[in-house]
Amino acid sequence: MIFDPALIQRGARLKRSPYFAATQRAGCLGYTVYNHMLLPIRYASFEAEYQRLLADVTLWDVSVERNVEIAGRDGLRFAELLTPRELSKCRVGEGRYVLLTDDAGGIVNDPVLLRLEENRFWLACADCDVLLWAKGVARGSGLQVELRELDAAPLQVQGPRSRDLLKDLFGERVERLGYYHFFRTELQGIPVIVTRTGWTGELGYELYLLDPARGVELWDRVMEAGSRYRIAATGPSDIRRIEAGILNYGIDMTLDNNPYELGLERLVNLDKAAEFIGRDALKRIAREGVKKKLVGVEIGGAGMDLNFTRYPVRVEGRPAGFVTSCVHSPRLKKNIGYAMLPAEYSAAGTRLEVQAPDGSRSAVVVPMPFIDPKKAIAKS
Repeated sequence: MIFDPALIQRGARLKRSPYFAATQRAGCLGYTVYNHMLLPIRYASFEAEYQRLLADVTLWDVSVERNVEIAGRDGLRFAELLTPRELSKCRVGEGRYVLLTDDAGGIVNDPVLLRLEENRFWLACADCDVLLWAKGVARGSGLQVELRELDAAPLQVQGPRSRDLLKDLFGERVERLGYYHFFRTELQGIPVIVTRTGWTGELGYELYLLDPARGVELWDRVMEAGSRYRIAATGPSDIRRIEAGILNYGIDMTLDNNPYELGLERLVNLDKAAEFIGRDALKRIAREGVKKKLVGVEIGGAGMDLNFTRYPVRVEGRPAGFVTSCVHSPRLKKNIGYAMLPAEYSAAGTRLEVQAPDGSRSAVVVPMPFIDPKKAIAKS
């Protein structure tokens, strides 16, 4: 093994994905822990994997996106209760990026929601125990719902050649698959759901494996078919997701943040007919405004690796927030990222000082996303 999981794991508490053996064979150089599972982070340098994502097609194991299923007679009403986003127009076979909010309007999680049946939904969750939150909500809701965590295990297939690869695997219906739409099918007898979603800002898809015993088999089928497109196993690309303005739950947003602070008010429908948790708080926040905002920043100096801590920010010598994520963008030739700042310092052009580990660096507030703000690439 190139990477020994015993370096970060003792005992059987952390789960391994259905693709774990395949990731080891592919030469994974490191793992992190996400939703109580091991998440592969890289097989080559982060920049090399970023370049492969931009040029060809990449495959990465994201089975750590644990899926919580909502089912039962009141499935739709319960799904609506969890999110301020309008779901009535989300048809069976479609998905939505949603926020789950608490009574104060804080963000519990930001999953991708799939509607499989009229009253059956899946939530592909970021790193927190959504099932426990949902069970707590259900207990006091009076609604008849069934909640469970599934063994569905997503693989992301991302990059400009991903459509060609998926067409080879699943036929012409891939060509007609709309953004955030999905279908259920089989690949040589392996049951999967194919979704047009991803965490990259690039054209991409996810394959939800429905039989965890066949993980290595699915991985191998995709890799074999992708060899003609120069497919590469990679980890999640923080460079590309920051370029795209994609936020990472747990660092760029937490339970302490509301959608308006993050520029995600498009995901809030205060007037939707269905009841949802946090409506009163979010109405008040929308009316009164926010005291802090997440903004895009460009940071001067030499190229920066992805930050391991929040970097303090100062304005005119005074403390004024912190950088949540930052990294060097090879194609922009700039250090880019996000900072949480008092609202009065959130205007584009505001000059900042970032206290990085190697010293103070000049920075400036800029619009985000940094590349393709209308998502033309992902929707193409």
